[in-house]
Amino acid sequence: MKPAREQIEVNLEELAALLERARQEPLDEVGYQKLQGVLEAFRYLTDLIGDKDTTISRLRALLAKPSTEKTSKVLEQAGIKVPAQSSPPASANGSGKPKPGHGRNGAGEYRGAERVKIAHVSLKPGDHCPECLKGKVYMRKEPGLRIRVVGQAPLAATVYELESLRCNLCGEVFEAEAPEGVGEKKYDESAAAMIGLLKYGSGVPFYRLAGLEASVGIPLPASTQWEIVAETAEVIRPAFEELIRQAAQGEVFYNDDTSMKILALARASPHSVEVAEEVSSSRERTGQFTSGIVSTRRGQRIAMFFTGRKHAGENFVRVLAHRAAESAPPIQMCDALSRNLPKLPRKLEIIVGYCLAHSRRRFVNAVPSFPEQCRYVLEALGEVYGYDAQAEEQGLVPEERLRFHQEHSGPVMKQLHAWLRAQFEEKKVEPNSGLGEAIGYLLKHWERLTLFLRQAGAPLDNNICERALKRAIRHRKNSLFYKTENGAEVGDLFMSLIHTCELNSVNPFDYLTELQKHAAELAKHPAAWMPWNYGQTLAQSGAGVDSG
Repeated sequence: MKPAREQIEVNLEELAALLERARQEPLDEVGYQKLQGVLEAFRYLTDLIGDKDTTISRLRALLAKPSTEKTSKVLEQAGIKVPAQSSPPASANGSGKPKPGHGRNGAGEYRGAERVKIAHVSLKPGDHCPECLKGKVYMRKEPGLRIRVVGQAPLAATVYELESLRCNLCGEVFEAEAPEGVGEKKYDESAAAMIGLLKYGSGVPFYRLAGLEASVGIPLPASTQWEIVAETAEVIRPAFEELIRQAAQGEVFYNDDTSMKILALARASPHSVEVAEEVSSSRERTGQFTSGIVSTRRGQRIAMFFTGRKHAGENFVRVLAHRAAESAPPIQMCDALSRNLPKLPRKLEIIVGYCLAHSRRRFVNAVPSFPEQCRYVLEALGEVYGYDAQAEEQGLVPEERLRFHQEHSGPVMKQLHAWLRAQFEEKKVEPNSGLGEAIGYLLKHWERLTLFLRQAGAPLDNNICERALKRAIRHRKNSLFYKTENGAEVGDLFMSLIHTCELNSVNPFDYLTELQKHAAELAKHPAAWMPWNYGQTLAQSGAGVDSG
């Protein structure tokens, strides 16, 4: 068995220089090994491509850039070893500390679990210690904990067999009385909540859930599931409409688009009257999108989804139409695409900031060709993100965070701006190259990309909206499309309520169930049935709920 050869890393610029040197003089041992390694890698890839079992994912893992955009990993892929002390913070929050949540989950993480208290069978507080026979036992503050996890089907059913008696003379039938609530409707509120959560929260298509339920003996056709969620959507719609009204009062808005297909719209002519009215700003538009909008205010986060031909900026206007006239101008965070910006009436004003992560990604893509230059930019931006994480850890209010960034991030960004301008002024970079385009984008949008240095509360990036849109992307990957506009509207409603619950650490299953059980109260006072306050509303009415 041959010993494993040491891995040799070489980038394209280094290989080109090696070939040029080979024209003029014989290769040294190091150069020979590098060239030999490239040839062996080429031979290995050729064999892989010829193998019918080789998958695209396997080739991508060998050739493509790393799936993470972490600076150290991106630079290592380009052949640059980054010392541990000079690399950006290793944790996702930029603080250098490991992100919490890794490892085993403690009992406190099981917020939806049933809790059973078990008393000691032979001892109670005040009894003598059976070990030393002198002391007395007392109740410890923390009880002993054991966790038992069991499996169960997403939906369960109970068949009630009611005893039936019939008179042999008159033929009258006497049937046993069913338990309270049984017989009024076949599907409980919790069943509708679970179907909606699986479909629009976890991306499980109706037909997959139908197959799973059939395999465990609970038949639930896909058509029946749609009927259930469609009826439920009308019941809980007041909560969605109130969510939009409250979101309109936000302090910071994040918005973006992702593609989404609606079959009914795809088959319709873009020149039809209905479509032309819907997209009056562009009669030729044929694209279909799901817009994600996240509104934040005083710690509350609201997520909204809108699917159709309208862009994120147009759907943002729809939300702002509910904004109170006396409110201060909000902050909008998005990327630099024009379709994300709303066309506002004169009475409305917004403060626009652009996503720094989108700008950073352009340099990540340019790393293979310009590793050293991109390294400088990535590490500078990493330092800014590190300061932002420190501000969050210290719990700074927006004004304090602004001063903190001005003091620490300001000099970093000023030095970066000077470096970027020098690349063009001193003709060190070709403007049409990948690096030149990345630098040009950053310089062109510098004012809006650095809004966090001038405006209290301005975020660095649009990542919270990008994460929200993953819910719509998951639906697109699993279900491929919506059939009708009504189906898309139902999906938007459920996704908005579910993701808003998750953003506010609320159990979406319990929330959707309680909305249905209290539909009359919801219709009268929807503001009292938001994810963050419905638990208090239930407690005041005498019906408690664990909203965790």
